Amino acid sequence: MKARPTRIALTLGDPAGIGPEIVQKALLRPGHWQNAELLVVGPEACRPADLLDGWQGVPGYAGFLATEGPTQWSLGKAQAACGAAALAALRTAAQLAQSGQADALVTAPVCKEALHMAGEHVEGQTELLGRWDQAERCEMIGISGDLRVMLHTRHIGLKDALAAISTDGIEAQLHLFHETLQNIGIEAPRLALAGLNPHAGEGGLFGDEEARLLEPALERVRAAGLAVDGPCPPDSVFLQGHMGRYDGILALYHDQAFIPLKLLSAGRGLTLLAGLSYLRVSPVHGTAFDIAGQGIADENNLLAALGAATHWGARRAGLLPAE
Repeated sequence: MKARPTRIALTLGDPAGIGPEIVQKALLRPGHWQNAELLVVGPEACRPADLLDGWQGVPGYAGFLATEGPTQWSLGKAQAACGAAALAALRTAAQLAQSGQADALVTAPVCKEALHMAGEHVEGQTELLGRWDQAERCEMIGISGDLRVMLHTRHIGLKDALAAISTDGIEAQLHLFHETLQNIGIEAPRLALAGLNPHAGEGGLFGDEEARLLEPALERVRAAGLAVDGPCPPDSVFLQGHMGRYDGILALYHDQAFIPLKLLSAGRGLTLLAGLSYLRVSPVHGTAFDIAGQGIADENNLLAALGAATHWGARRAGLLPAE
């Protein structure tokens, strides 16, 4: 039996987006995180109804920790004050996770433009959390059911992403991917590396990146004992992962990963960060400014993130019996 619930710090994200709405809706469905205690972190003006201050120490309790933020803002658009509020909540919640006061961090979406307006010129939360945690590597894994995809490059233009592909980076990420999957309970991960070109280059007919950049990395990780297939045709490997052939797939750029993930997630997609000293999970979607404030945002991605964080956080904290 678990000695106590999993403690989760949950940020509200950008106040102008759907974060506060989906958090409020998720709090009304505790069956999805019934083995957890939630501490919601964000500006006072976004406090969900009926949330008291701090941890209460009883299963299922949802508390609130107020951080700096505006009292008024416009819904559905990027604003410096909202970016600053998202940063303040994220920093506070990350410190709770780093210090061990929280077993996991779950983050509602932020707006990258608003972060830039607030003075943080980063790709997103991944880079911030990695920097604050002084992580040697911090990589994003998108998850939809049995499909788990790590990104070799993230929020950069496609031309820059292609130029950033490197043998050393792929090798390091495959090792990190293998270790991260073991940490969430997959003892002997079966990995695949997606090719870059159609049909994974078709033996050099459609490009030489597979032979020049990808295959040398595969040779090294296989020599180290990792089970990795590839380079695999990108038009089929993600479906194979979805069907359970692979435990994880390394994709080479953002949309190569997230088009299949979002098509297959059906409202249950989440992301996991690899390389941090603590567990961080988030819903797979963004701030959805176009529907903010309309009451129609779907909380299921957040519930999936909370459910995963509850289980994985308990595993990491030694709250689960040995399997």
